[in-house]
Amino acid sequence: MAEPHSHTLDQARAAKPRAQEVFGALAEVVGIGITRVADGYGLKVNLRTPLPTDTVTPTEVDGVPVRLEVVGQPRAQ
Repeated sequence: MAEPHSHTLDQARAAKPRAQEVFGALAEVVGIGITRVADGYGLKVNLRTPLPTDTVTPTEVDGVPVRLEVVGQPRAQ
């Protein structure tokens, strides 16, 4: 049985569109993926540039934990 604070893969998938809305309003989102967080899953939001320092950053979306990473401009390999 899952821990009360762990989130399933389906919960993380369901939170992705809302995370795009939330973080897309704050910065340019390059992509959103799913990552392991403790015993469950969370979202990894990749940003092109850092958020302004005075930005209040949500730590979760729809109860799913969020990790931010500034990855810059994606490039084809």
